[in-house]
Amino acid sequence: MTSAPLLSGQTPLAVRMRPVSLDEVAGQAHLLRSGSPIVALADPDAKAPGAVSIILWGPPGTGKTTLAQAIARSSGRRFVELSAITAGVKDVREVMQEAITQRDLYGQTTILFLDEIHRFTKAQQDALLPGVENGWVILIAATTENPSFSVISPLLSRSLLLTLQPLTDDDIGVLVDRAITDARGLSGAVTVADDARAALIRLASGDARRALTGLEAAAAVALSRGGEAEITADDVAQAVDRALLRYDRQGDEHYDVISAFIKSIRGSDPDAAVHYLARMIEAGEDPRFIARRLVISAAEDIGLADPQALSIATAAADAVAFIGMPEGRIPLAEATIYLATTAKSNAAYLAIDAAIADVRGGGFGRVPIHLRDAHYAGAKRLGHGKGYRYPHDSDAGILAQQYLPDELVGRHYYEPKNLGAERDVSARLERIRRILGDR
Repeated sequence: MTSAPLLSGQTPLAVRMRPVSLDEVAGQAHLLRSGSPIVALADPDAKAPGAVSIILWGPPGTGKTTLAQAIARSSGRRFVELSAITAGVKDVREVMQEAITQRDLYGQTTILFLDEIHRFTKAQQDALLPGVENGWVILIAATTENPSFSVISPLLSRSLLLTLQPLTDDDIGVLVDRAITDARGLSGAVTVADDARAALIRLASGDARRALTGLEAAAAVALSRGGEAEITADDVAQAVDRALLRYDRQGDEHYDVISAFIKSIRGSDPDAAVHYLARMIEAGEDPRFIARRLVISAAEDIGLADPQALSIATAAADAVAFIGMPEGRIPLAEATIYLATTAKSNAAYLAIDAAIADVRGGGFGRVPIHLRDAHYAGAKRLGHGKGYRYPHDSDAGILAQQYLPDELVGRHYYEPKNLGAERDVSARLERIRRILGDR
């Protein structure tokens, strides 16, 4: 076996292993079905050029550049690649002019791949419009940010938005195994232990580039020992300079850590809560899953003791969806600390569960007559909705009348606690219930 593929100065493994056709693409099966726009665009025998421009939106390492290059290689069309980090309006116009020339002289269609389109200003994106609208180029634009906010509306309306999903662990495993044996990759120079392979997959967190970069670094560590080179879990840890967490996203550790996270918030320990948050982030847990648990915690464990908690948790979830990771760790941490340190009450949670239990147990009756719909009173439904007293007619905004069905009069579901904002709610509710004659 040879270590030649690992010689310094070579093209990175992640670049060498880019698929040369759509058949080699791992994941994104929802975009690669027969007849899909991407498949049609990559078909060199297609009668129509499939000249619909595409915006690829997805997290880093999910294959946006890979798909664009695979389309170009498979279709045989002219391929031009620009990065919004370094390109400007002048570069775009030059590509458009050359595309027109190639079309008119040689009948050749140009695919323009623009990476990180969200970095283009509005004026720069405007420069793309003539070429897209007139079919001078087929634009394939890639972005990690929500195109609704980062791409101008005229360009969005002239393009097809395709959303890429994070690669699954199985997808990453296929890529790792292929890179070890493929002549473009490590060409069999190393083998990989099962626990090391699992660690590479876990650390990748759905990012193919991260997986292959980690594999290349770990292979270099293994080969430095000489002899038969097997990548071990220690090699992976040394290569990525990170302790390997025991964490299976489908196993016990997943449930244990999220349980400890929620219980630490409920127990008002921000340090423990942030610790478990960090463990989940480092292990590659889906940040949307963490955000959903924060929203549930805000409603269940904090409730009306601090009504702002739910807004903060929801804002954190929106922020994670908007900016992605790794920056998403910051709003997640902010929400976690806020929820852990604020007042707690599960009174709303207990109230709805108690009410549901009564309803399921048959504890309900007719709606009191004065609360029923009064739109037809005096017509076909005489007496329906009769006798309702309008609370705004009183100075206090509350009038004594019955709201619960007869069978449930006197039943209290919501019992606020003497904590946080619910302390004020408790005092106000006591006064309300006295006016209603419920005390």
